[in-house]
Order: sequence, then structure tokens, then C-alpha cells
Amino acid sequence: MCGIVGYVGPRNAADVLLDGLRRLEYRGYDSAGLAVRGAEGVQVVKELGKVADLARVVQERQMSGNLGVGHTRWATHGGVTEVNAHPHCDGCGRFALVHNGIVENYLDLREDLENRGVAFVSQTDSEVVVQLLAQIHQGDMLTTLVDLQKRLRGSFALVILCHDDPDGFYCVRRGSPLVLGVNDQEGLCASDVPALLPYTREVLYLEEGEIAEIRRGSARIWDQEGHPVDRKPVQVDWDVAMAEKDGFPHYMAKEIHEQGAVLRSTLKGRLTEQGVDLSEELDWSGEFVRSLKQVHLVACGTSYYAALVAERVLEQWTDLDVRVDIASEYRYRQVRVTPQTLAVFVSQSGETADTLAAQRKVRSLGARCLAVTNVRGATLAREVHDRLLLKAGPEIGVAATKTFMGQMATLYLLALKLGWDRGTLNPAEAERLAAALIQLPYQVERTLEREEQVRRVAEKYSKYDNFLYLGRGISFPVALEGALKLKEISYVHAEAYAAGEMKHGPIALLEPDVPVMTVMPRDSLYEKSLSNLQEAKARRSPLVAVATDGDDLVTRHVDDVLRIPWSDEVFSPFLSVIPLQQFAYHVARFRGREIDQPRNLAKSVTVE
Repeated sequence: MCGIVGYVGPRNAADVLLDGLRRLEYRGYDSAGLAVRGAEGVQVVKELGKVADLARVVQERQMSGNLGVGHTRWATHGGVTEVNAHPHCDGCGRFALVHNGIVENYLDLREDLENRGVAFVSQTDSEVVVQLLAQIHQGDMLTTLVDLQKRLRGSFALVILCHDDPDGFYCVRRGSPLVLGVNDQEGLCASDVPALLPYTREVLYLEEGEIAEIRRGSARIWDQEGHPVDRKPVQVDWDVAMAEKDGFPHYMAKEIHEQGAVLRSTLKGRLTEQGVDLSEELDWSGEFVRSLKQVHLVACGTSYYAALVAERVLEQWTDLDVRVDIASEYRYRQVRVTPQTLAVFVSQSGETADTLAAQRKVRSLGARCLAVTNVRGATLAREVHDRLLLKAGPEIGVAATKTFMGQMATLYLLALKLGWDRGTLNPAEAERLAAALIQLPYQVERTLEREEQVRRVAEKYSKYDNFLYLGRGISFPVALEGALKLKEISYVHAEAYAAGEMKHGPIALLEPDVPVMTVMPRDSLYEKSLSNLQEAKARRSPLVAVATDGDDLVTRHVDDVLRIPWSDEVFSPFLSVIPLQQFAYHVARFRGREIDQPRNLAKSVTVE
């Protein structure tokens, strides 16, 4: 889950690398380091903490040179120490290497190297890789890297400087993402596109097992056996401004407020008042859609909660058998699929290790695989039969907000298409739903305007250390997402339950120090939710409700209300999640937390 940047060109490499690491810091922030090739050879600097801490050391040392690699770490093997920080070097200082991923056989490799007299200074699998590289190198880097890959098990993105080569660097990719960028005078690589945006929007995605040599203005690629690969660059439709804070105190705040625009972007060109049109992206015949019998929705974290919302919509709008699974569980189960199974994999980054493994498994079993992702060139998007992009722009805050909105919208479009093409939605109802979707961005923006009310409630409850979140029906996944946001960025213990489960255990938690947040728009299950509120009130828990405008009854039962505009029940998650995002954000601010970079987390989970 670490962040990697490589650079060669006319600029001072340290400046470019630090800028890239700042843009990738959502991937890890335990420690950071640079290796820069200058007039006197390769200089390595490492520092515990964030990229800003590293930048101060780099400035003090006045590092200069036009070639280098950088790394921001999320610790896996070895504790958070300066010696375990990247880059790592071999004993002779011939190679400097940065690594994202996990080498599973590193202990066996380390023991063999130690038996040959190699001394190690860190506990990392990454140092094992660079020491092994130095042992097997016989002068030709391509031959060496082909050999190196064959000796390593696991996932890795490697970027390597060689002391003997002052004009470029090398990349190896298996499992962990790596993207290359080249312009007329520069060559770059990074774990993710935002680090490249200030320099180029022409990128090349390394495929599984590939090796690359990056020099000024050029990138050469070979497959895992060392055969040349011809690949054309892809134009990225993101720009630098999308990856900036734009005056907001945190990326998360900016991304919450972008959600109306995200909805417009997701729906644009795919929706009219007459219905949904995904023909430019999904080459599906009516016969194929009508042949489907199952839909499997597979995801992790926030993406999983978006899939849970979509499950309820698919059940309403189609006659398909729908199931939702957590990717890390799904991949190890005895899943039964056929060519009549549509397996939908939801991943913001498209690089989530468990989701990728689950997709590979069921594709091999014959399922039709569809990716719902935010990154056009992501591994998931390249491996599946079909893809639907969120079109949400880069999301930098570790806690997902606008991509949850984009995922729900994309999955709703899919459900609407399936219902229309299978004939389970009549034309009049499909038109009504399409028209309501078109109005959603305006309703989202009206909800966002009420942030001051949410801020006041968040201040009132910011001292509590435990929360219970409740929801019923389509609001239950929203409660799960709200509790996750509070946990992620404020470190407040929060649990979410289906409200009907209260009497089956969770009610034992209720007391005056445990507030209850209930998601209860005025829907078909409203009276049931109200009954659960009364149960909580009887146990003297403070009560907060996310409720619809005009619902005066709820005010008699709760201490505070977070209001949302009225909407059709099926669209309520787009609105009810917003005050929960804002509530978590402001509680975290009042508690003085690192909102964009919460402890122990990283944006993209590219290892198991």
C-alpha cells in the first residue's frame, strides 16, 4: 500500500519526488525516503513520519541530482523505524530500491543469503530483494530482472536505481500497481496517476510481470520473459486541479462538497428522461441480458456498503438472484457461477488485492465479470470483460466519500438498465426513475448546504467515545457507512446494526454515554425505526436522527435531528449519507485528528 515515485529529467529530482510523494501520501505515511543520483553518486535520505518531515531533511542536506526514486511507507514487514524505511540498498551501495507489496518467500531468501555471508540491517522483505538483486546481477539489467522475478513470490512493484547507470531507472511490476509517464524531456513512474499529473497526462500502465526501463523522454517495456512489448500511452482525463485542496482545509472536506458534481459526471451521457443508455460502454445484447440468472456484487470496505445499497435496488428493479459478498471472504468460498452469472466487482482504485483475486477466480469459472471503478487503467478495469467508470476524479482523502456517491450512482444505472432490458421495469416507471436520478445532484447540493447544522451537532457529541448507528432496509448500509467514517477519521468506536437486531444483543450497550444515530428518512419502514428509537430512549441514550424535512414526529423522540430533503425512498441513501460524512468530519476536527491521513490506514489496499 506504499507510494512510489521515480524521476529522470532536467529538474532537480528531489523536488519532483517530494511533490509526487505528497500526492501519494494517502497510500502510506509511517516513514518516507529518497535516493537521488548526483555528481558524487547516489545519496539516500530517510525520515520517520510524513513527507513534510522528510522534506525538511532534504532541504537541510541540499540534495541535488536529476535522477531519483522516492517512497512513502505503510509498514508491513518490520516496525516503523528509520532503518526499515525505504529506499533500501545492497551492502556495496550499487543498487537503491523502493518496493510496494509483500514478498511472501522473503524469509527463505534471507536465510539463503545470510548463509552466503550477506549481512542485513533491516527486518524488511524489501532489503532481501535488493540484496538478492546485487547477488545475481551479472551486468545486464534486463536479464537480471527477469531472473529476479522468477525467484520472488508474492506481489511487488519495484523501482531500482543502479549506481553504474546515471541516465535512467528500472521498474518491475507483479500484483502491485505501477504507472509510467513520459514527455519530451522526462521519464517518471508512480504508484498512482496523481503523482504524474503536473508533468504529463500521457501514461502507460505496466501489466502483470512486466519490466520497464525509464530514461529522459522514453520508456521501454518487456514482458516477464524479457520479450519487447509495444504499448501506446493512454490519455488521462484528470488534471492537476482535481488533486488539490482548492481552498478547503482537508481533501475530505473538498471531496464531500464535490458530490453534486460527481453525480452529474457519473450520470452524464448515460441517462436521459427516457431511460438509461450504457451502449457505449457495455456491448451487451438484449439476449445476453435476458439470459442472466444471478448477479454477484463483490467489494471491500466502503465499496461493499455501496454494493449493499445496490443489492436492494436490484431486488426491486429486476427478477435476478442477487448476492453481495466481501471480497476477502468470497475468494475463499466454494462459489458456484455459470455463464449466466454477472459478477460485479466494485473498487475505487481497481487495485484492491482481494477484489482482484476474487475476480480472477470467478472469471476462470465462467462468470461474466464487470468492474465498477474510478481508474480507467486500473488492473481490475483491464482484466474484466466489461467496465463502468465512476468518473469521479481523483479521491485523495483516505476515507472514501465522493467515490461512494459515484459507486451508488453507477450501480443504480446498471440496475436500471437490467430492469429495462429484462422487462421487469415498465417504461413509465423507468422514465420516472430516470427523471428522479437526473434531479439527484440538485438535492445533494441542497443537503450539502446544511453543513453548519451538522457542525453544531458534531461539536455537541464530539466528546463521546462510543456510538451506535441504526438503519432499516436501504438505510442499513448507510448506517454501516456512517459508522465506518466515524471510526476511520475520529477513532471513535462506532458500531452499526440493522435496527431490527437491537433486541438480539446490541441493546445491552445502551446507556447515557452511548449516543444512538438512526438513519430514518420518511420511508416504508419509518414506523419500525421509530419504535427502535423509543427503545433506545427508554435506556437514556442520547438520540440523533437523520430525518426528512417536514417530519415533525421524530423531533418528539430525539435530542437532535440532521435534516435531508424529501426523496423517493430508493434514492434516500444519496442524501442521508451526506450528514453522516459531515458529522464524522467535524467530530474528527473537534478531536484534533489527522483527517486525510488517519492512523494505520491507506487509501488502496494492494496487499492481503
